[in-house]
Amino acid sequence: MHGADEVSAADAEAFLVHEARLLDESRFEDWLGLFTADCWYWVPSQPDQASPRDTVSLIYDDRRLLETRVRRLGNMHLHAQQPRSRTSRIVTNVTLEGREAGGPIQRIRSKLLLVEFRRDQQRTFAATSWHGLVRDGGAFRIAWKRVDLVNCDGELDGLVILF
Repeated sequence: MHGADEVSAADAEAFLVHEARLLDESRFEDWLGLFTADCWYWVPSQPDQASPRDTVSLIYDDRRLLETRVRRLGNMHLHAQQPRSRTSRIVTNVTLEGREAGGPIQRIRSKLLLVEFRRDQQRTFAATSWHGLVRDGGAFRIAWKRVDLVNCDGELDGLVILF
């Protein structure tokens, strides 16, 4: 890592905490603005799933599908979010995992604990999250994001929230 492209663990953690806050505050358009134009967002359905093309995924969105997902979440009449979920995310154990093939994408690994409350029910999700971050001027952008839910192969009863 050199000069302006350097990423510190503290910088990465601050970025991931900011991302979690945007999601907790339902600022989905702002969250989408963190992603690059050629991004992907993946939640595998199997532990240690190597590729989204091997089997069905819980979520596998390119930028266009992610925009559609965010647009749907912004619809105040979305049946699956009546009433709206309230969420709280904790991001921890942030580590720098190196660059992809020496290029501009820095791999970040973290742990996520997400609590969702809706219709008098509370659900808890735990995951290892992976982010591919790039510098865009003075800010980070998400080139890709993978969320490995601990219970990815369990009964999940409809996922509408973002991780």
